[in-house]
Amino acid sequence: MFRSFARLSSIDALTATGSWNSVRHTSPGIASRSFHTSPATFRVQAGKYKPTQYKTKALTYEQANYPHTIGIRKSWNAWNTSNLLESNTRDQAYEQTIWDTFIRKFIYGTWHNMFVSEIIIKRRHNMIHVAGVVQQTVPVRKMYFLIGYTEEFLGYLLKSPVKMEIQSVPDKKDMIFTYI
Repeated sequence: MFRSFARLSSIDALTATGSWNSVRHTSPGIASRSFHTSPATFRVQAGKYKPTQYKTKALTYEQANYPHTIGIRKSWNAWNTSNLLESNTRDQAYEQTIWDTFIRKFIYGTWHNMFVSEIIIKRRHNMIHVAGVVQQTVPVRKMYFLIGYTEEFLGYLLKSPVKMEIQSVPDKKDMIFTYI
């Protein structure tokens, strides 16, 4: 009963003023609420980096390409073919997105401050390929241990074979593509 009265009073306020911007609702628990409108701004900002005055911000190749050039100049960071037509796992595409997030977080935690590029995850048939570029901060023996550990642990968790495809660079500065 009270809600219908509040609606009725707001409709009366609309007819009296002729504008929704000035409609005020009052209820016992809330002092006042207003219905606000603002013009739509169709400004695309995501994935674009703001240039600095003296071009001091370094960008990698992944960061230098705008999002609308994915598929033209660069490829996707995750390849998933399970949601294609007549696939058995079509209904579980959301699970693979969650697993991709888990893989990325696990690798960033295991390879702490070593990855200098984005982690690329490709699912080919039953096998998961994880690729990326790491910095040469640890001995080669430890690098091979980390590769084997990551492949075995993720393979056991995901119940499918995992292959790490790692490239290494001596310094993070070797990954800089441009400055903005």
